[in-house]
Amino acid sequence: MKKIEAIDLFCGVGGLTYGLQQAKIKVLAGLDNDKSCEYSYEKNNGINFICEDVSEYDFKTMKSMYSKDSIKVLAGCAPCQTFSSHTFKVKNKEDDKRWNMIDHFLRGIKTIEPDVISMENVRGITKTQVFFDFVKQVKEMGYKVSYEVVNCADYGIPQNRNRLVFLASKLGDISVPQKTHTKDKHISIDKIIKTLPTLKSGEACKKDKVHKSRNLSKLNIKRIQQSKPSGTWRDWNKKLLPNCYKKESGQSYATVYGRMNWNKVSPTITTQFTSYGSGRFGHPEQDRWLSLSTLTF
Repeated sequence: MKKIEAIDLFCGVGGLTYGLQQAKIKVLAGLDNDKSCEYSYEKNNGINFICEDVSEYDFKTMKSMYSKDSIKVLAGCAPCQTFSSHTFKVKNKEDDKRWNMIDHFLRGIKTIEPDVISMENVRGITKTQVFFDFVKQVKEMGYKVSYEVVNCADYGIPQNRNRLVFLASKLGDISVPQKTHTKDKHISIDKIIKTLPTLKSGEACKKDKVHKSRNLSKLNIKRIQQSKPSGTWRDWNKKLLPNCYKKESGQSYATVYGRMNWNKVSPTITTQFTSYGSGRFGHPEQDRWLSLSTLTF
């Protein structure tokens, strides 16, 4: 049986690499231009981190890393902010170099000629000409293609996270895996984080250095005390409202300044989770914001 080897483009700290390894796939390397990811990537995965700008990288070097008789997988998640529901509307597409990352992924495919391609991105990319062109060119290279927007909660992840999964194969038909969890079987957060030590706002756990809650101001403590699970700032006394939410233009921000609900999956976790006003990232019952340790679950 042929061994399966993979390389992870835009690898970051290695979430995809970790998943590939869990699937018994040998990961040869990860590539990213963010030097700050190198230590975490190599420490947690034991894989070589290539700190290079993909726009300048020679993929012939990467092609030589694969064994000649292996099944070659090229996987990656190009920076997704460009295609998010927010920036897709407000960014100048011609000036944003991140739009070109898909093109560089395609350049890697053309050079390496992998047997299997795996790509993950935000669902907004499916509405762009960039994605349509990408799919067309991959098909023209002889790949069977399958892609679908999936919710991670349908696959046993306790988070409501919709993402595009794109798969392509030269070995025959390929399809996005079927859902493993129906909506009534989604894993709620109480089954994952309820046993973590209790914290106050600004407090750190002595046994877990990353189980630390960001310090909230006195005003924000009053606000979170009036917040209900799955609720928002609309639960508050009007005296606690920021001025921006007193205006009609602020009424559309319905999911910020809220608590999670023990009996539900978590909302989509973003890089802004530490900011009280950026989402429903309040602890379900403790008057604090989530810790990094909580989110690793």
